[in-house]
Amino acid sequence: MYKASQLLDGINSYITNLSYLRQPIELYTPIEYTLSLGGKRIRPLFLLLAYNLYRDDIEKAYSAAAGIEMFHNYTLLHDDLMDRSEMRRGKQTVYKIWGDNTAILTGDVMTALAFQYVSNVDDQHLRDVLMTFNTMAIEVCEGQQWDIDFEKRDDVTENDYIEMIRLKTSVLLAASFKIGAILGGASSSDAQYLYSFGEKVGLAFQLQDDLLDVYGDPKTFGKKIGGDILCNKKTYMLIKAFELADNKQKEILQQWIDANDFDANEKIAAVTDIYNQLDIKQCCVLKINEYYQAALTDLNALSVDSSKTTELKDVIGKLMYRDV
Repeated sequence: MYKASQLLDGINSYITNLSYLRQPIELYTPIEYTLSLGGKRIRPLFLLLAYNLYRDDIEKAYSAAAGIEMFHNYTLLHDDLMDRSEMRRGKQTVYKIWGDNTAILTGDVMTALAFQYVSNVDDQHLRDVLMTFNTMAIEVCEGQQWDIDFEKRDDVTENDYIEMIRLKTSVLLAASFKIGAILGGASSSDAQYLYSFGEKVGLAFQLQDDLLDVYGDPKTFGKKIGGDILCNKKTYMLIKAFELADNKQKEILQQWIDANDFDANEKIAAVTDIYNQLDIKQCCVLKINEYYQAALTDLNALSVDSSKTTELKDVIGKLMYRDV
């Protein structure tokens, strides 16, 4: 079994050495730029970890893993454009450098390249891999549209939000695990267990991000605290607060949401105070643990020896228990 660090070294080297020889160069340079920004490479790592549960010839899964990472970065590129985000991983976003039209086209090409890389598998696995990848790609777009729609709605429920983040975030993690399992020759039941594992882990991760945006250490979290509060983002925290708040607390929350002119620190402090009164942090922690424990149940149901899942459990554990 490989260590996660070894798998990351391998896929990072593979992605770095990808070449784009077609023209015009203005279409492909932003791809190299986007991938050069790095990131944790969590999704290709998950694919490789799943594959390694069944096989050791890791290099055979590199192309599919690169396709997963290409698709993920395409979603980030288009997210930045839709959100008008000027920075990504400390660097200017693609649309800020090359303009909206090139950003759209580059994202489109990245999608096509992702399908190309993911399709570079043995014929016996091709149909199952493409079915998994295609379904995931459709669902990610559905999740993004729900997220956009939620901005204009004031009736978003906890269940609505969970379904949105399942589609927008979790299914890509789930598909990464499942594709790795398929390529490794796993049984259909094992592949489905790993899909379900990734889905639940993805939900826990997103809820953890919601929590860290309010209660995290900026040095550990990697960005300023309170960003979701300032932009009135309908996170689990805000939705749960409106669900549990009394009339006075709802009135205060709504006043801050409706305010156009405000001091950022004052708004963050006021909304966080309501969260504290309602113990929203604990609500979120319990929900995270619920999904995490359910995910571990799926992992423990695999037909492989439990010793083989140790590295995967370690990776997930480190991601789950970030500082709050």
